[in-house]
Amino acid sequence: MINEVYRLIDAKQIQIDFVDEVIKNEVIIRPTYLSICAADQRYYTGRRGLQAMKTKLPMALIHEGVGEILFDPNYEYRPGTKVVMIPNTPMEEKIGIRENYLRTSKFRASGYDGFMQSFVFMRRDRIIPYEGINDRIAVMSELLSVAFNAIHQFHITANENKQRIGIWGNGSLGFLTSLVLRKQYPNAQIFIMGTRQEKSDYFSFADGAYSIYHLPSNFKIDHAFECVGGQGSEDAINQIIDVVEPQGTISLMGVSENKVAVNTRMVLEKGLTLIGNSRSGYEDFANAIQFLIKYGDVQNYIKSIISQEVIIHNIQDIHYAFEEDLKNDFKTIMKWEI
Repeated sequence: MINEVYRLIDAKQIQIDFVDEVIKNEVIIRPTYLSICAADQRYYTGRRGLQAMKTKLPMALIHEGVGEILFDPNYEYRPGTKVVMIPNTPMEEKIGIRENYLRTSKFRASGYDGFMQSFVFMRRDRIIPYEGINDRIAVMSELLSVAFNAIHQFHITANENKQRIGIWGNGSLGFLTSLVLRKQYPNAQIFIMGTRQEKSDYFSFADGAYSIYHLPSNFKIDHAFECVGGQGSEDAINQIIDVVEPQGTISLMGVSENKVAVNTRMVLEKGLTLIGNSRSGYEDFANAIQFLIKYGDVQNYIKSIISQEVIIHNIQDIHYAFEEDLKNDFKTIMKWEI
């Protein structure tokens, strides 16, 4: 079976590769909606770093996607069944280590082809069927699953003082993380810290939103989630260290290409716990789907952070979507009609 794979070969250069796929036990999926992530943009714009670009390209981008079953050789799924595609593919199991932290796991659009293909061949343990969820919302389940992974770690690590929780970063990840926290900890106060008030205005379910440049002098929180990443992560982490209560947790979720300097003296004095969080696994996706089904209002909240939808017919449309995404405050989704 000939498959068209849209691979990035260099910064802002995409070509079509025709791949002769062998049908085995994998489920064949036709992608319907894809969502652009900041990680995709780092590859697309060439900001991922010379060594990473050299090592991982050529590669199809996108690890956030949903689609419809085209063919299941085991006839477990009917054609047309809607599924979420899980980008993390574990190659082994180790007691005590979640699948997304195993160094042997393969992650799509990070050294392995992502979902920008005419057809995606998936292991059946890497898909989750869904009903009753708008496809445009379901495509957000990958980023939502990342929030669930971090909050799972927070739940088992943080102390019982969870009255005031702060989220640094008012982008898409901060939005979804704070939304899940709102539902899972309804009695807690949720505070958002960002740089632009117009983005914080989307967080209508939060108890307060502040500029990182004008925090109240007596502002304190019990625990924090850092969803900034990039160059701003250093300032965000150190500001959190200043305002978090002793023995609080700091859940690190933002990705930075460079090393950051952390005020370890105050980490030690306060007895803080820093939790590293990255990606997600099957359980997190399952929780994300159930979350969307259980809470009727969250789909409307999530819909509000879809900045733009671009219909994709060809490579030129892909370039347009990535260029537009650089201008958008929140998520750019692609309706995949190639």
